[in-house]
Amino acid sequence: MADESNRVFGGFDFSTQQIKFIAVNDNLQVIYEEAVRFDSDLPHYNTRGGVCIADDKITITSPAIMWVEALDLLLSRLKNSGFPFQQVVCVSGTGQQHGSVYWRQGAQQILRNLVAEKPLTEQLKDAFSVANSPVWMDSSTTRQCQELECKVGGAEKLAAITGSRAYERFTGNQIAKIYQQQPEAYNNTERISLVSSFVASLLLGDYAPIDESDGSGMNLLDIQARDWSQECLDACAPGLKAKLGSPVPSNEVIGTVSSYLSIRYGFPNDCKVVAFTGDNPASLAGLAAQKGDVIVSLGTSDTLFLWLETPKPSLEGHIFVNPVQTSDYMALLCFKNGSLTREKIRDERAGGSWEKFNEQLKSTPMGNNGQIGMYFHVMEIQPLIQGIYRFDKNGQKIDDFLDAVEVRAVLESQFMAQRVHAENLGFNIGPDTNIIATGGASSNPAILQVLADVFNAPVYIKDVANSAALGCAFRAKYGWLGTDVPYLQIVEKGSERVCVAYPTPGADDVYRVLCQCYRKLEAEVVSTYGHKQGDYNVS
Repeated sequence: MADESNRVFGGFDFSTQQIKFIAVNDNLQVIYEEAVRFDSDLPHYNTRGGVCIADDKITITSPAIMWVEALDLLLSRLKNSGFPFQQVVCVSGTGQQHGSVYWRQGAQQILRNLVAEKPLTEQLKDAFSVANSPVWMDSSTTRQCQELECKVGGAEKLAAITGSRAYERFTGNQIAKIYQQQPEAYNNTERISLVSSFVASLLLGDYAPIDESDGSGMNLLDIQARDWSQECLDACAPGLKAKLGSPVPSNEVIGTVSSYLSIRYGFPNDCKVVAFTGDNPASLAGLAAQKGDVIVSLGTSDTLFLWLETPKPSLEGHIFVNPVQTSDYMALLCFKNGSLTREKIRDERAGGSWEKFNEQLKSTPMGNNGQIGMYFHVMEIQPLIQGIYRFDKNGQKIDDFLDAVEVRAVLESQFMAQRVHAENLGFNIGPDTNIIATGGASSNPAILQVLADVFNAPVYIKDVANSAALGCAFRAKYGWLGTDVPYLQIVEKGSERVCVAYPTPGADDVYRVLCQCYRKLEAEVVSTYGHKQGDYNVS
């Protein structure tokens, strides 16, 4: 056992385009990083962006054996670089959410009897009943989504059980498709893993359980009971419960690394493995979020992560079991019209200059004198709509705004939409609310000031690269020490945040009223111009 001065914790991240490993010391300082990129490092699989796109353009998969070979290559690179495997006391990891792996009958015995002299790829090349694993980008299960919602009594009931209405990428619908279209492969499947539990299985040398947080993204887990919903299982495929195994809390120690890893690479025999989870829950852990925090990722799409104690599942967004405090929940909201929309307004109204954009923004008052715009250049997820809509202070639709008004309107509308839809899922602004901003636009203080004002909460930034992999290294230490110690106390040294914006005095009075107006106007726009719920190919 490594002593406190040299013990190491590791985090694996199997994302869409690469796998990454990050190791931290006991002070949570990153000491090693390594990555394998699927397209360039494993070109013989002919992936583009880590995936294979079928002729129909909606069936999108990745070869399961490619992920195995990537792990072989990653561990070999670490060994060749002199990485101190013998000091690693615990590992955890993450995988892209919603991807699924299908182990054939007899695969468990192969895992349990791996030979250290041979690479994993050679030994596992015939271990899968479905060679190409469906991933989150797949949108080929529209019929299965409709059938699932119908069988359980509607989209609202499904969301109440599983935290989400039926989504094409969600694993239960992917399993249903395989059962319907490849019954022989389904019947030959001994275990179905998520990408996260699949990688954990490679490290354990045995089937790893699915954790509750990643399992929440399957349309199969009862998020209140923390167990599979038999009603949802039966709606997807027969005998499914036995193929999934029992879910476990995300912070549970699920075993130790296999003798294969100990002999071949030098991991200690007692190196523990904490349950692997999905990439979104792992990012929540990597940003050291706590109750009251709202994480706002301002990228191509804008994404919100919310820590909730009492969620309200609905037809929008997703509710997952919390990966850190497993008695709580996390919510996820994604808005497609993020940075590209902000940049489009910058180009059209500020000559492509962020400096001029910021000057125009500061020249206008909070609340834009009651004028509200909505900017959905591409089909939005919530609400399900496309188009540009502008309203004067009386709520009357108008054709255009002055340049400076347009600049403020795009930001206020985006952040009001985020607040309104977060409230729909059970979020309430309180004295402990803090915003953690990440992503490209988090470098613009003027944008963050509007965010602080709309949410009436201070905005912090954190310099956290690779938050999913880092979060899993943090979770490894958390699980290794035992969960009686609060997570934030354990990761305190890795959770520094800097406050960059406080709400302007009077912001609450302005935006409490304006958000109510926004909610009303959005409902009117959706009623007049929106698409029906059930148009699946948009999320």
